[in-house]
Amino acid sequence: MIDLFAWIVLIILAASTVAVIVFLAMLPGHIARKRNHPWAQAVTVAGWVTLFLGFALWPLALIWAYVDIPAAAKGEGAR
Repeated sequence: MIDLFAWIVLIILAASTVAVIVFLAMLPGHIARKRNHPWAQAVTVAGWVTLFLGFALWPLALIWAYVDIPAAAKGEGAR
């Protein structure tokens, strides 16, 4: 009985770990799409690429999701 309980706990722990990792990989892209980032697809790819790099560059992808250069308003000319 104890062995069955240990296996159930192990499976739940492994599944929740995978779910957290996938959530973290999706987070920069989700934020970028929600904020209408001009390069939302690139931010999404950067978030997933960091999954394979051990999340070493994940903070950069997250910062990139929040930072964008605003487009010039129509009617504004070069000064």
